[in-house]
Amino acid sequence: MKRCIWIVLTTVLLLPVGLGAQTVDEIIAKNVQARGGLEKLRAIKSLRITAKLSQGSFRAIYVQENKREDKIREETIIQGMAQVQAYDGSTAWQINPFGGRKDPELMSQDDAKPLLIDSDLEGPLVDYKQKGHKAELVGRDPVEGTDCYKIKLTLKNGDVRYYYLDADSFLEIKFETQTNVRGAVQYNDTMLGDYEQVDGVYFPFAIETAETGTEDWTRFTVEKIEPNVPLQDSQFSLPATKTDAKPVSAAK
Repeated sequence: MKRCIWIVLTTVLLLPVGLGAQTVDEIIAKNVQARGGLEKLRAIKSLRITAKLSQGSFRAIYVQENKREDKIREETIIQGMAQVQAYDGSTAWQINPFGGRKDPELMSQDDAKPLLIDSDLEGPLVDYKQKGHKAELVGRDPVEGTDCYKIKLTLKNGDVRYYYLDADSFLEIKFETQTNVRGAVQYNDTMLGDYEQVDGVYFPFAIETAETGTEDWTRFTVEKIEPNVPLQDSQFSLPATKTDAKPVSAAK
């Protein structure tokens, strides 16, 4: 009898602290609250993020603008020239002058995947069920010495993200992506840090991303975050120049 009690107590004590007591929905709810709460997140109707981008010796200015519903425009600016990728809620398009293309062209569904995910102002964890995603708590894993909850999010398009939430603050400090592009899976890691509060919502001001297993990090140093700036719908729409490609669907 004593041996049975000892086995039960040992099993309970060896469980990760808090893991057995909390569901994935409770962890995500704490993440939402840590970021500022659902009410403040939903109060953001538009957003502009301005950052310095660096990769090795490469330097650029990066500007991301979001507007409900699911509109996004990203610009990478070098010496007055801008590479543009945008999505208006139904059509994704780009202008790539550095690739010798000055006219807008429609993006393929695979190439537009990251853009469509970024068009979600709250992020895919918030209201994930309504968005068609599936989430599960897969355990706890350290990230650079920080104890984290690890959440597997299967997007409705079939791609997978693993989110690492600080077990103390519940803020995201890393996510890993597995994206299917033209039949091959691409793996990327993104690190998030230097959180600061803007209008009651916490945003990461340091973002680094790289292909998994490499040290070729692209770094974004955020200089300014502007919620609820006036943005015209036309900024996100495909310019009048016609192309022969078909628009991508709104699947995310």
